[in-house]
Amino acid sequence: MRVQSAISSAILTFAIAMPVAASADVVSHADVAKHYATLVHANYSDTLAAAKDLQANITALVATPSAEHLDKARKAWLAAREFYGQTEAFRFYAGPIDNDRGPEGRINAWPLDEAYVDYVEGKASSGLVNNPKFKISKANLRKFNERGGEENISAGWHAIEFLLWGQDRSDTGPGERSFEDFVDGKKAHADRRRQFLTVATQLLVDDLSFLVKSWQPNQQNYRAQFEKGGKESVRKIIVGLGSLSRGELAGERMEVALNSQDQEDEHSCFSDNTHRDIVTNAIGIRNVWQGQYQRRDGTHLQGPGLHALVAAKNPALADKTQQQIDQSVKAAQAIQAPFDREIIGDDNAAGRQRVQATINSLVEQSKLLVTTANAVGISKLTLVQP
Repeated sequence: MRVQSAISSAILTFAIAMPVAASADVVSHADVAKHYATLVHANYSDTLAAAKDLQANITALVATPSAEHLDKARKAWLAAREFYGQTEAFRFYAGPIDNDRGPEGRINAWPLDEAYVDYVEGKASSGLVNNPKFKISKANLRKFNERGGEENISAGWHAIEFLLWGQDRSDTGPGERSFEDFVDGKKAHADRRRQFLTVATQLLVDDLSFLVKSWQPNQQNYRAQFEKGGKESVRKIIVGLGSLSRGELAGERMEVALNSQDQEDEHSCFSDNTHRDIVTNAIGIRNVWQGQYQRRDGTHLQGPGLHALVAAKNPALADKTQQQIDQSVKAAQAIQAPFDREIIGDDNAAGRQRVQATINSLVEQSKLLVTTANAVGISKLTLVQP
């Protein structure tokens, strides 16, 4: 979502008529919950590993600023986002990432007021980087994240993104921050910019490590409780998928930008990676639905997912939902970069039609997911709305 957790956002409750009893499940609610936990841990573990690669590249950049090191850090950020984007399907049910104490607001909050972090065009001395009175530490980045306003973001993917790319003032590409911003004598407070980037990345690694530990197997942690949850855990899984489909991805991340046609409303605006954010979010939903995940090392994780559970009760519904989820991924993949140009023009513009087609598919997908809950014995579902 645009800022922190969507748990406190407007919600819509669906009351669903219970189906006639069906034959015994091929897979059980417990089977799905246990495999889901395995999938979540694998995806967060891959994200953490990719974030540590990013950290290594940032360490090289701050040690010896150069165009080459900056380019490598940017590529590492983009690579890590491919895995994190898929984890967004694990949100919206007050799990470890976005319960009252969860780190989501420090990890992926947006949109970010650039001037809160560093200089922007016309404001050469703005931001925490350029304020020597502000002590750059993990504790302070936590404390000052969203302080005084939801767009006052001091931590997470998008603070790091802004420091690597700078403002995006191009119609055809991303931001073009120079590596000299990190070189003493070339740009004011280059030392603090290097320190801010280093500390923000360490905080991101810490928060991702917390999520990995929360889903670690054979521990007294959230995963242990979730695996015992049975039908209630399946309800949470469907809430996560339905909320991401409609309220978050179709709503906050796409409809808002489509309506405003404002670059500031796109998700990863500094790197022009928004089109990939949309695709990876859609793939994350499909992963959970099918019980599958392509790991960072190339291995394929497969087990009982929602599709198998629903198919045991209503095969036609399971297939229809599968087709709609596949269509959403296909539509998302058709969106062209940069996203901020896709949303420009009248409603007949080709880019806007591609974005709208993805929104439409995601909306229909969320309705089908609600119906699948009915099929597996869940009579009430609360989804986050835009």
